[in-house]
Amino acid sequence: MKYTVIGAGAMGYRYGVLLQEVAGLDVDFVDTWQPNVDAVRDQGGVYVSRDHADRHLVPIHLCTPEEYTGHPDVWIVFVKQMQLDDVLKRCAHLFTPDQYLFTAMNGMGHLDKMRRYFPNKRIVAGTALVATVLNGPGDVDFIGAPGAGTMHMVNATEIPDETTRAMERDFRAADLNPELTRNLYGTLMAKVIFNSVVNTLCTMFTSTMGEYASYDGADQITRTLVDEAYDACERAGIALIMSRQEEVDSVNHVSKVGNPLHYPSMYQGFSKGRPTEVDYINGYIARLGREHGYTCHVHEFVTQEMHLAEAMRDAKAAVRTAAEQEKADQMVVEPEKAPVAARGTLRFSPGPGTDRR
Repeated sequence: MKYTVIGAGAMGYRYGVLLQEVAGLDVDFVDTWQPNVDAVRDQGGVYVSRDHADRHLVPIHLCTPEEYTGHPDVWIVFVKQMQLDDVLKRCAHLFTPDQYLFTAMNGMGHLDKMRRYFPNKRIVAGTALVATVLNGPGDVDFIGAPGAGTMHMVNATEIPDETTRAMERDFRAADLNPELTRNLYGTLMAKVIFNSVVNTLCTMFTSTMGEYASYDGADQITRTLVDEAYDACERAGIALIMSRQEEVDSVNHVSKVGNPLHYPSMYQGFSKGRPTEVDYINGYIARLGREHGYTCHVHEFVTQEMHLAEAMRDAKAAVRTAAEQEKADQMVVEPEKAPVAARGTLRFSPGPGTDRR
C-alpha cells in the first residue's frame, strides 16, 4: 500500500522512513512547518541518525498540504494535539472516501477531530512505545537498535478488517513490531497513563527517563499516578489492556532498560519554548475522572504544576529577551560626523615618512 505521513516530526519521520527504507514501500510526507519543508528540499532529504551516530541523508518527498497531489491508501498522522485541528483543515481537500487514517499520537482528544473527516470503519488508532528525537528541521535521531520499540493498533470499530491486517503486515515489515488489539480505549489509555508519569515528570524536572527511575521514591510516585488513572478508567467503564502492575513494570522497564538516556517528547517541546500536551494526558485523565464523579487529585495537581513550569519558563524568557534588547540598545552608537572642509580647501593626508612639520 501507499502511505502519506502528515506531520514530519520525530515520530512521523520514524514511521515514514522505516516504511520506505526497511519495508520498501511508497511513502510521501506532508508537513506544515515551513523550515522543515525548506530544509528537506535544500538537503535533498532528511538526515537520519541512530543513537546519535551514523548520520546519513535519506531522500524523501515532502511538501505542504497545499502543494501535495498524491493519493495514498493510508494517511499516517503524527501531529501535536493542539495543532491537529488546523492541520486537518489544511489537509481536508486531500481526503477521499476510499482512504484509511492511522494515528499513534500521544494524548487523547484526537479521535473526535479525525471523525469529522473519516468514519470509524476507516480509522485505525494506536500507540507507539519507542523513542525518537527531532534535532531540528530535516534532522532526526532514532533512539534504540533496529527493531527496538513496540506498538499497538486497533480499529475504531474494534473489528479488524483486511486493510488493517495489511497495515499490520507492512508495519511488521518495517520493524515497528505491531500488535493488533480489539479494545480501543483500553489500548489508548494504557499509553496515556504511561506518558502521564514519564513525559510530565521528566519535563517538569528536566530529567531523562533513567534519572527519574533511579530516584528512590520513583516507584511510589509511579504507582500513585497509575492507581489514580486506573480508578478513573474503571469508573468510566474502560478496561485497560494491562494490569496496574504491568503498567508500573512498563514504566520501570522502559525508563531503566529501554531508554534510560532519553528525554521524552514533552520535554523536547518544552525546552524549545512550546506549549506542552499535558492537558491531553494528565489533564485528560483528570477530566475523565471528573466526568464520572471521581476526583484525580494528583493528576489535577500535576497538570497545574506543568502549566506553572510553562508560565515560569515563558516569564524568564521574556526577562532574558528584554535584557538582551536593552544591551543591544546600549551598544548602538551614533556614527561620528566627519567635519566638512571649507570651500576651496584641499585636505591632504600625509603618507608614511612624510615630514609633518
